[in-house]
Amino acid sequence: MNRVANAPCSWGVIENIEGERYDYVRVLDEIAATGYGGTELGDWGFMPTDPAQLTQELERRKLRMLGSWVNNWLHDAARLQEDVETCVRTARLLAAVGGEDCFIVLGNNPYGDPLRSLNSGRITPDMAMSDAQFESFARGAEEIARQVRDETGLRTVVHTHIGTWIETPDETERLLELSDPDLLGIVFDTGHWRFGGGDPVADLRRFADRVWYVHFKDHDPQVAAQSRMQGWDGPRSVGEGVFPELGQGDIDFPAVLRVLDEIGYEGWIVVEQDVLPGLGTPKESARRNREYLASIGL
Repeated sequence: MNRVANAPCSWGVIENIEGERYDYVRVLDEIAATGYGGTELGDWGFMPTDPAQLTQELERRKLRMLGSWVNNWLHDAARLQEDVETCVRTARLLAAVGGEDCFIVLGNNPYGDPLRSLNSGRITPDMAMSDAQFESFARGAEEIARQVRDETGLRTVVHTHIGTWIETPDETERLLELSDPDLLGIVFDTGHWRFGGGDPVADLRRFADRVWYVHFKDHDPQVAAQSRMQGWDGPRSVGEGVFPELGQGDIDFPAVLRVLDEIGYEGWIVVEQDVLPGLGTPKESARRNREYLASIGL
């Protein structure tokens, strides 16, 4: 079975980033045409939110629905009920079209907080959440995960992501220490992890028991270094190509695959080559990314 997917963000469909966008029909057509077996939902409303219509769109392209990022404000306890309702709404749609293997993916607006977005790729300990905010984040994430599971059977993961409140390995470790391992896992995104200061191979082993979902994204160390030197924010770094096509950066994907095999990961691999709206050649990049993965055994 082809367990390699792609996602709308590879076509520039990124939450709260304005610009000219492809429509969902073209994105799904091109995901299928370039050799992938699944997709993610994208922004709420980007794809049809009627389960029957979305199921029909996926089935005629032989694509599986795998999950959806949902923006949240977990560092702000006052907004928890709003977060729960949004996540449960999304989970119901995912469960209806993709079944219980889909994931709710949590993260605050990655480019909406000035401090975190401005310092993407160079977060220092003094920029982290307070103790109270970490507690709020962990308790809120658990509550979302519990209600999502009870309502739909889906699992919930936190996306370690530049520009969010969980970017660095230390922040990830602290969140996982504060949260129930039966309720909450993480998305291990190789590109965000590397730009956030981590070692994708060593840290995949380190957090193996909480890695429930995996994104493949490469990382250009020269662009990252320039970003740090020039003080670029997250969107500027993405636009400058900090996440290049697979095999063009410094992520050792064959080693990552070996570790995934060692830890018994049997889930999907989702390619995400984040680009800003209207930039690049998404279909051609998707095809080259799929060819690269085939060359290393996927």
